Amino acid sequence: MTDKKSAPVDEPRARLPLNALRAFEASARLGSMSAAAGELCVTHGAISRHVHALEDQFGIPLLHRLPRSVTTTAEGGALAGQLTEAFRLMQEAVARLAPGRLTLSCSATIMMKWLIPKLSEFKHRHPEVEVHLNMSHGEVDFVRDKISLAIRTSMHRPPQDVVIEPLLRERIGPVCHPRYVESVGISSVASLQRARILDTATRPNAWTEWATQMNCGDVGLTAHERYEHFYLVIEAASSQLGVALAPHYVVEKEIETGQLVAPFGFIDSPHTLNLWIAPHERLREDVRQLASWIRTHMKR
Repeated sequence: MTDKKSAPVDEPRARLPLNALRAFEASARLGSMSAAAGELCVTHGAISRHVHALEDQFGIPLLHRLPRSVTTTAEGGALAGQLTEAFRLMQEAVARLAPGRLTLSCSATIMMKWLIPKLSEFKHRHPEVEVHLNMSHGEVDFVRDKISLAIRTSMHRPPQDVVIEPLLRERIGPVCHPRYVESVGISSVASLQRARILDTATRPNAWTEWATQMNCGDVGLTAHERYEHFYLVIEAASSQLGVALAPHYVVEKEIETGQLVAPFGFIDSPHTLNLWIAPHERLREDVRQLASWIRTHMKR
């Protein structure tokens, strides 16, 4: 009677210290244990203990501790990069199985001046679709921030694998109150030197870009006052505080009502306005409906 060879038994996989790996990844990505603690809703001490436990387990340092921040060692940097991608894939896989609410992200100015005044039409066409709004204008992490779509200018770098759909070429121009044109005597680009020039923190180079597009060289348009957002600088121009530079689509209503005028009209800017769609949500019916509505209204 021959002995049967027993089948090889797979050794159980080592249990991954997921909490510690998450704490380390967040610290490395954010450059701060305190920031990691805030993101993960735990204490700074818990983050520190998790990272120390990993370093003890691997026998190598993963982070350099600085007075108010942390940086990765060579080994820690390699591990952090792979963990960031791994956690992103895990979150994306869960999002595919259990889609969250439909959320559109755009700047406060686009939301106030373009989106909200038109949103009732979308709700009338699709009463079953609930749209949640996220007010931001920078880079987007669709999975972490639970964003379905985002409206962004080409100044911002899109995330990896995002679906990008161009909406329009921005047209920009100086705008101000009609009485301000008369009081200052704005009749040429050079006459703007007599005006108070207003700009925004979000686009500090806008006037230089406009002068370049106008082929008028350096006309010495130095900002006298800077506002945090476009909607603030538009309001300042409407209140006769100076001349602002704005895209046409966010001042369209003010131009139509005569609250603002554009002495030199509008010209193409170097930037486009784009729609970003989360790759793992692009096939959702409500996402497709909202994306189609945005495209249609922007092209009008």
